Amino acid sequence: MDRVQRLKTRPQFQACLAADVVSRSPHFALHRAVLPESHVSPSAESASTAPSGLRRPPALFGVSDVWLGAMVPKRWARRAVTRNAIKRQIYTIGASFEGRLPEAAHLVRLRSGFDRSRFISASSDVLKRAVAAELQQLFARAAVLPAVTSPEPAA
Repeated sequence: MDRVQRLKTRPQFQACLAADVVSRSPHFALHRAVLPESHVSPSAESASTAPSGLRRPPALFGVSDVWLGAMVPKRWARRAVTRNAIKRQIYTIGASFEGRLPEAAHLVRLRSGFDRSRFISASSDVLKRAVAAELQQLFARAAVLPAVTSPEPAA
């Protein structure tokens, strides 16, 4: 895994939204869609053995990797500067958790707005810190922990 792949197409986002929510915070929800074999493009070896007359439909996700998308609706963040700042933080913090996330498609969705009386500026440092702290918790709860070997009980 070199870097996190980004969700780009509407079907990719829809597949993630249809998946389960694996982590929640007061303002965000993290959806995780497991990548089924039919949604990942076949390897070059199997593609070369396929009959030339048969074409497979394009894969929804090109490679089996960590995929990440951000959904920040206008309903919850009215100003574009706020939406863009939140999206940048989602991708930055998500990339820092790449090694701990399973190979799946992840979608971070803003599910409620930040209080405008508390966060007056659209891209204040206070708002950025609050978003970053919440995203850290969101990804930490969704991260896959390394397997811990427990001692086997004596028979």
